[in-house]
Amino acid sequence: MNKVKIKHFSVGKGEKLCVIAGPCLLESEALGMRVAEHMVGLAEKLGFNYVFKSSYEKDNRGAAGNHRGLGIDEGLKAHQAIGKAFDIPLLSDVHREADCAVAAEVLDVLQIPAYLCQQTSLLIAAGETGKVVNVKKGQFLAPEDMASAVDKLQSVGNNNILLCERGASFGYHRLVSDMRAVPIMAGLGYPVIFDAGHLVRIYGISSKDPRGGEPQFIPTLSRAGMAAGAHGLFVETHPEPMEGLCDAASMYRLDEMEDLLRKAVEIHDLVQSWDIS
Repeated sequence: MNKVKIKHFSVGKGEKLCVIAGPCLLESEALGMRVAEHMVGLAEKLGFNYVFKSSYEKDNRGAAGNHRGLGIDEGLKAHQAIGKAFDIPLLSDVHREADCAVAAEVLDVLQIPAYLCQQTSLLIAAGETGKVVNVKKGQFLAPEDMASAVDKLQSVGNNNILLCERGASFGYHRLVSDMRAVPIMAGLGYPVIFDAGHLVRIYGISSKDPRGGEPQFIPTLSRAGMAAGAHGLFVETHPEPMEGLCDAASMYRLDEMEDLLRKAVEIHDLVQSWDIS
């Protein structure tokens, strides 16, 4: 398996758990600073590698009037300030070819949203930056079908690839995770990130409605993902989730992250110590 370097550390078999966490939407620089400071403290205390995640823009919203974020200019400036303050790697979604080169000037990881994971032009533009690309598996794809995304990134010489499991459609409105997806995608040769938060969204209900998510199951799913052999964990977190401007009902409370991550690290380290490749 290829190990993928992100700033000061690597992700892959035998490496520390990589935790990608932050508010779904970068609502303000101040919010990002608060979350990053807390997460950096947990990383030092619990022994994991940390990537700050927040989106400068969310283009896939349920209604035209929903908040979409600070935008690429202001949002990237805020990301840059957060990264400089804590010397941490940064991740955000990119939605358009034209955004990739600009975002790559600030971000360490470009994330391809699940709905766009088959967009050839977007994958190639992201790959051409040379940055790490985290591709969310579309909920409409089988895990082995992510070979297509891998091939597109490799076609422009980019082997800095992370593959992210975030569930598959289970009828309408709900997602489930087939845990076989973790080793299947790892078999494509790249580290796998397990997204426990988006799995608990109940689509069709506003994320501002508490019925729109089941965050109480994020710890269970996180432990399962680590047990399946994932190399990283993706969890969106917020000091007051239901006040968040995006995915409020599926973010995990910031002050509850320590217990969740302590257990995730313990399981990850145990599984990674086994020779199960």
